[in-house]
Order: sequence, then C-alpha cells, then structure tokens
Amino acid sequence: MLSNSTLKKNTMAFVYFAIAITIFVLGCGQKSEETARSPSGKSVIQNSGSDTMVNLAQTWAEKYAEINPTVSVEVSGGGSGTGIAALINGTVDIANCSRQMEPEEMARARQNTGKEPQKFVVGYDALAVYINKKNPLDQVTIEQLAEIYGEGGKIIRWSQLSSNNPACPNDEIIRVSRQSNSGTYHYFRETLLGKEKDFKLGSRDLHGSKDVVELVGRTPCAIGYSGMGYATEHVKKLKISREEGKPSYEPSLKTALDGTYPISRPLYMYTLGQPTGEIRKYLEWIYSDVGQAIVEESGYVPLPQKERVMVHK
Repeated sequence: MLSNSTLKKNTMAFVYFAIAITIFVLGCGQKSEETARSPSGKSVIQNSGSDTMVNLAQTWAEKYAEINPTVSVEVSGGGSGTGIAALINGTVDIANCSRQMEPEEMARARQNTGKEPQKFVVGYDALAVYINKKNPLDQVTIEQLAEIYGEGGKIIRWSQLSSNNPACPNDEIIRVSRQSNSGTYHYFRETLLGKEKDFKLGSRDLHGSKDVVELVGRTPCAIGYSGMGYATEHVKKLKISREEGKPSYEPSLKTALDGTYPISRPLYMYTLGQPTGEIRKYLEWIYSDVGQAIVEESGYVPLPQKERVMVHK
C-alpha cells in the first residue's frame, strides 16, 4: 500500500500534468494576443489570403524587414476565402481580401475567437479584362461580358462582338476564370450578374491571378479577368463601358479613383479585434507614404492622401 506522502506526490504530479496539457491544447487552438516569435527571436506576423494581393503583400513584407529587422511578416496566398478561413480559425494575424467578409463569416469569427474582425482599406484595384495581344478587339460593355460569362449568356464567338480574330480560326471564346474561393471571382461575378445569378459552366478556372494572365497570353481565343497589376506584354486590357453607347475606359490609377472605370474595388486587410503591438505598427507603415508608394509600384491604386489614416471600417 502507498504511503500518504507518496499518494500526495502522485496526485500533485497528475495535476501539474493536466494543467500543462490544457495550456498546450489551448495554445494550439488560437494565436495569442501577442505575435508569435521565431527561433531567432523575431516577432512573426502571419499574413494570408488574396492571390490578387499576394505580390503586393510580399513586397510590403520584404521592404518592412529592411526597416524593422526584428519583425518577420510571413505571407501566403490561396485566395481571399483561404485567408478568411484562417482568420476565423485564429491562425493568422492579418487576412488579405479582395472582397469584404460576408456577415456569416463575421459571425463565425466572433463565435470562434470572441473577437470582432476589423476591416482596413489599404488600396484599390481596377480589375482588368484581358485578351490576347493578337486579338483586334478594343472595347466591350458590362452587358456583353455578362453574356460571355453568365449562365444562359448567348455570346460564345468573337464574331458576335464584331471582332475578326484571325489568330482564333474556330472563332470560339475561351473563358478563363478564377476558382470560387477567390475574392476576384466573387467580385467579378457580382459586378456582371448581381448576387442571384451564376457563371455558365465550361470556363477554365485557375488558382492565381498571374495564371489567368499567362494563359490568356498564350491562348489567342481566350478572355480572362485579373488585377491590372498583372498585365504583361502578351496581353491587352479591354476598355469597358457601363452600357452600349456610353464612353469606355481602360483600367488605370485615374479611372479607378474617379469611378469612371466600372470594375474597380477596394483591397482589404482584416484583423481579429483592434490591432495592437507589432501588427498595428505594420499596418500604420502600410498607410504611410512609403507603404502606399509600394501599392502604386506594384500596379495598384494607392489611397488618396485624405484616406491614409488607419481607421477601421
């Protein structure tokens, strides 16, 4: 039979073990209030989400490391939906999004983490519609794009757009799109069709913004949509008008800000609760003149000067 002292020691050992296991489990479920630290002692900011924003976010991270080497911003893509899912699970500090979080996503984040997601507009993007450089078409209307991409749409050939595309002998329009977890996909679909309608089947759905432009660049029959910052010498951006007979505009810094280009949108970063510490310092730097210059250098639209204040919305 064990002595009282031995029993007491065994009991205390079990209690300490149970406490350690509880702390470990809770720690694995969500990120702590402070940013994590790497083995080298650096503060680590986990940043995930929109493929539209991934190149911009990576450039921000690299430049920030030069001015603040004690912080490492780790960037990954996967789409706005991926970043939002990680935020809901509490496994990232910042989610990059080319669309707003849906009400049900906000509710899940609150339920899962006990915190209210905060939205920050960090720039703007004019979503370009790309065709192959050999295609002679110059402009298109929102209604025509809806007929090309939308369910039940009747435009399936380039000749229906009064375009003689000699590089595409079968005259077929090959639709290039994004996968459904992409914020770009959701924004483009809603702009063309509203919230109730869907795209027609049969498009080539790709993971990344860069992939869309590259496929259009090597496919004379193709049309696709992506951020204007992904343009290459192998494609051209169509001018777009809101309706037949109205002026058409090419995506640019000016037309995105003045609202004349009909497919422009904000770019967002979301945090769980009000950002503090290193996360707040990083976002404040993104709102600085240096951070916003990187937005423009990356092919996107920087915030107007009056909007360069980090206020959650």
